[in-house]
Amino acid sequence: MSAGVLTWPFIFIMTDIINEYFGVKQVRYLSILTAVLIGYAFFIVGGAMLLDPSDFWVNQTINGRNVNMNDAFAGIFGQGMWIIVGSIVAFLVGQMADVMIFHKIKQVTGERALWLRSTGSTLISQLIDSFVVIFIAFYLNPQYHWSWQMVAAIGLVNYTYKFIVAILMTPMLYVVHGIIDAYLGKELAHKLIKIAGRN
Repeated sequence: MSAGVLTWPFIFIMTDIINEYFGVKQVRYLSILTAVLIGYAFFIVGGAMLLDPSDFWVNQTINGRNVNMNDAFAGIFGQGMWIIVGSIVAFLVGQMADVMIFHKIKQVTGERALWLRSTGSTLISQLIDSFVVIFIAFYLNPQYHWSWQMVAAIGLVNYTYKFIVAILMTPMLYVVHGIIDAYLGKELAHKLIKIAGRN
């Protein structure tokens, strides 16, 4: 399983809550803003790897061994560059699919069955996300040369994890929904959800 999926449960809850109360436009806006910020980090890290290192940075002793920290820095951050590209593409494709499916289900169910639109949209969108990120980060990446079988295996494990977490997190979605409703008041919360359904 890739380490990137560990943050996923938080994203699952927040995306669906924002979708529920603020609608498609706001989730798309936040998704694009997130991708831009990750892209900005991508260029900063890429630029940092091109800088000439100081002597004290290059030759360091760690655990009794001489280490070229510049090579270590480039090795660690350099391998992540394809992962960042894969993550941005997968995130945008997955989020857009999630939002679209969420609202299609909402058009059919109305305000009922939050679990169905939330979990259903997540299960479909994360199927896409799980394989897109692995394909770009490790199959297209010339540093790794992963086989189709490896991409399929890791993608399947990632998706299985996300599938299980989506099911287990569904009650938490209702808890967060209840907290927001209590904070806003039923009338305002209902009004926001109604407006979000039209956007």
